[in-house]
Amino acid sequence: MNKWPQFDYLSWRETCSALHLYLQIAGKYRLAHTPWLNHSWHATFYVTPNGLASSPIPDGPGIEILFDLREHKVVGTCGDGRRKSFDLGPMTVAEFHALFVQLITQLGGTPTFNGSPNEVPYPVPFAEDDRDRPYDREAVQRFHQALIAVDRVFNRFRTSFLGKSSPVHLFWGSFDLALTRFSGRRAPLHPGGVPALPDDVAQEAYDREVSSVGFWPGGGSIDYPAFYAYAYPAPGGYRAASVRPDAAFWHEGLSEFILPYDAVRSAADPDEALMAFLVSTYEAAADLGGWDRDLLECAHGAPRQVRRPDAETARPAATTGDETVEREDGASKGRYRLVIDGVEAEMTYSRAGDGLIIIDHTEVPAALRGRKVGERLVRQAIEDARRDGTVIMPLCPFAKAQIERHPEWQDVLRP
Repeated sequence: MNKWPQFDYLSWRETCSALHLYLQIAGKYRLAHTPWLNHSWHATFYVTPNGLASSPIPDGPGIEILFDLREHKVVGTCGDGRRKSFDLGPMTVAEFHALFVQLITQLGGTPTFNGSPNEVPYPVPFAEDDRDRPYDREAVQRFHQALIAVDRVFNRFRTSFLGKSSPVHLFWGSFDLALTRFSGRRAPLHPGGVPALPDDVAQEAYDREVSSVGFWPGGGSIDYPAFYAYAYPAPGGYRAASVRPDAAFWHEGLSEFILPYDAVRSAADPDEALMAFLVSTYEAAADLGGWDRDLLECAHGAPRQVRRPDAETARPAATTGDETVEREDGASKGRYRLVIDGVEAEMTYSRAGDGLIIIDHTEVPAALRGRKVGERLVRQAIEDARRDGTVIMPLCPFAKAQIERHPEWQDVLRP
């Protein structure tokens, strides 16, 4: 099977809706019995080679739930070795609910949890939802295969971030596979208003600045599978940011960047097309939001290669080797550049008269992230400004954030 299978939404939306509600039932059981973890991370599911699994749930002898999307079963295992299962197939949500309650009871658990769906329009209590639901086995298998492909790229993207990051996990409320990076700063109180979701849950989930990406099978405002990206709070200029690949666009109704799944699947290199979307949307949020990218980022991880520690890369410039920050200064524009191991980083600026330097952009390739390269470029500009008697206006969000974190550099700022 193609690792990026052909996969639509409209042909299996009824099965998709049923699977969504079945996962909500199992997810609500997990939610009811697991201590709260920040941003609702205690309630999610994870992609496995066989389907979607919870981690162990602290109920009874300890219970784990697997939606086996290859064999089309719900499988429960527990700490004393018992294993129970039932088949996935055409049924009502009420029938699934009854089978799931029976499974948890047989495993020695306590099947108590909230009985109504979240984040779906016109929610019907699970035990009262008697509408017949189809089950398209082939579509479910294609969905699972797509999840495996997406999970692989999301996890690779996750390796290039040193700051706080979520796991790659599936939220059963919105039915999306998601990954979130955090700036490390508090966010304004979220307004709430998510359908059928308590405001305090949304507000706790977004109490820190985030850049999030995810994958939907479809539904709601879009009738096709797609990737999304958003920032909370969205910094000024975010929606107008240039993102890759060309098929990505800003969706006004969702206030998110969208990349159709088919645009990734049909690309010459689907993994790299998706990676371009993940990187470019994150960089838009981080640059426009003034995140400390030098502190938060590193190169993508590789098997059996240990990441270089910051203690080694943050030594003063005089002791890091022969690399020096070079300056190319013109009549109206210039730049600082630093080349390490053949990889170049740069910070560009413009002149506004004899006494003003405007820093407008900093570019540090992924291979140099986490090595204080951007900070060294800004430091050199500060030292030159002091020597030359000029002042600096940092329009570049990265340079502005660096100077704000170093009060001792602020003597050269424009009053």
